[in-house]
Amino acid sequence: MNVSIIGAGAMGGAIASGLLNKSFSPKALMLSNPSSGVLEKFKAQGVNVTHDNCEAARFADVVMVVVKPWIVEQVLNEIKGVMDYSRQTVVVIAAGVPSDSLKDWLIKDNTLPAILIGMPNTAIALGESMTFLVPVVSEDATTIKVKQLFDLTGTTLVIDEAHLPAGTTLASCGIAYAMRYIRAAIEGGVELGFKAALAQEIVVQTVKGAAALLSVPGSHPESEIDKVTTPGGLTIRGLNEMEHAGFTSSVIRGLKAGIK
Repeated sequence: MNVSIIGAGAMGGAIASGLLNKSFSPKALMLSNPSSGVLEKFKAQGVNVTHDNCEAARFADVVMVVVKPWIVEQVLNEIKGVMDYSRQTVVVIAAGVPSDSLKDWLIKDNTLPAILIGMPNTAIALGESMTFLVPVVSEDATTIKVKQLFDLTGTTLVIDEAHLPAGTTLASCGIAYAMRYIRAAIEGGVELGFKAALAQEIVVQTVKGAAALLSVPGSHPESEIDKVTTPGGLTIRGLNEMEHAGFTSSVIRGLKAGIK
């Protein structure tokens, strides 16, 4: 399977890195970007690179359009004339672009290619993405093929479009929310007497451990909290102080704000 990524910015570059890190053949990958700088490191790894979006579109079985939302229409209108809709699939990765618009922009001779909306997060570069796929015009076999591609770089869920905003705020925006907690914990560690680098090491490993505990089937946050929360102990004091400051409420309000 040949894959083209149109747009090699933060997300497009992360997708490319994630695929390459999982032994995806660089010869089966093409990146298109208007500037050369970001392409050079991928070219050095044997990836096909170009400034021509149409060349990238012709190359691939799966064409990923990973650009700013307001540029999606321009790119799709640019590439649809050179695409073979009978064999090619388009995956659009751009927040907030509705499926009806994608169909309007891609229709050609009253036909459409297979179209999916994708929403990974930046951890895709390390093979740890939580990715959502929304089939817009896609047979089951095509959806499975694209899911298997993204499964190389983390966990992939196929959902309906109505749930995409919630998935985006939980997983894509969620990376930033998790980083904000980690940053706060590091700052707290410095106040408690650790140097910043050591505080970061401690907090990162702690968060990794918490995630690992929750990956065990049947595990739940409350049961894991109970294991370290003794009556009258330090943990419950800390948790109650966080709740007095609105910790849980703030997280939920932030998540809800992310879909408005």
